[in-house]
Amino acid sequence: MLAEYTQPFNENDITYFVPLYTQTVAHLGFFPTHITADAAFDAWYVYQTCVFRGGIAAIPLNSHGHPESVRATDGVPLCPIGLRMHPTYQFSHTYGYRAQRFRCPLLFPQANGQSCEHEQFKKGKGCVKDLNWEAGAQMRVTLDRASPLYQAVYRQRTSTERANSHAKKQFLLDHPLVRNFSSVRHLNTFTCILINLKALQRAQSINASLLPTIPLRN
Repeated sequence: MLAEYTQPFNENDITYFVPLYTQTVAHLGFFPTHITADAAFDAWYVYQTCVFRGGIAAIPLNSHGHPESVRATDGVPLCPIGLRMHPTYQFSHTYGYRAQRFRCPLLFPQANGQSCEHEQFKKGKGCVKDLNWEAGAQMRVTLDRASPLYQAVYRQRTSTERANSHAKKQFLLDHPLVRNFSSVRHLNTFTCILINLKALQRAQSINASLLPTIPLRN
């Protein structure tokens, strides 16, 4: 375990990402090529940490209750009748990312005389979509989650589940027997140290069995 961060139980999982990732990079001394996490960490800025290093963030897609736009393979959205929408301009979104506005392909860049039965077209302006156009956001919606690379990286997440199970069963972190935040934080740190010590002990035992001592003779 390379990082640990304690918050109250009512905090969302995604709020752990930045402090844990920052600690991990500091302890490793380099940026990891790939990362993996469960669907709770499906946010564009998580993918952004990998996209410029040739890696991927192996995370299941989570719509968060909002259906995703239907996209072409390059991330361009399709309108309700299946046509590629036309990009008009980019702008800084209030949520802190670069957004791209797409408009109805029957009306932009200029009207082509075709019609559509969609309600927005009848109003005269056509469909409009403002999409997160950061590289990480594009990876999030275009990532092939059936690819061998994705599957190989995502399978490594089982190590997290094993550590969580170990912490819950042996150290009762689900229902800690302490009554203040500072004590819970110390218990969490202590748990991480013990898990690392046990992992080191197992590694030393395996290495000893693979490399038996050979007596030297004069």
